[in-house]
Amino acid sequence: MAGKVSERLKPHAALDLDPLIHERARLAILSALGSQGELSFTELKALTGTTDGNLSAHTAKLEQAGYIEAAKGMLGGRSKTTYTITVAGCHALFAYLEALEKLVGEVKG
Repeated sequence: MAGKVSERLKPHAALDLDPLIHERARLAILSALGSQGELSFTELKALTGTTDGNLSAHTAKLEQAGYIEAAKGMLGGRSKTTYTITVAGCHALFAYLEALEKLVGEVKG
């Protein structure tokens, strides 16, 4: 009987979810950039409901992974940082969404 159970077991779909993207704030950042294009730090902060420090930490992780790019400039004498999703970030986000759809399908049967 144990052999039959192990034969039908396969890796759970949840294991395919990218842990870097799975964190709520990072998923919100990538989703916002994926759907809206370039966004400023202030816009991302408002969209994601994060604090300055949390947003900085999460964007730094996504930038390190190559999922987003930051551009710094000046606007009205103040520094302004804008973010865009990269091609690698788009691929990672779409792969994440596909894995999530697979997981939902497994749960719903």
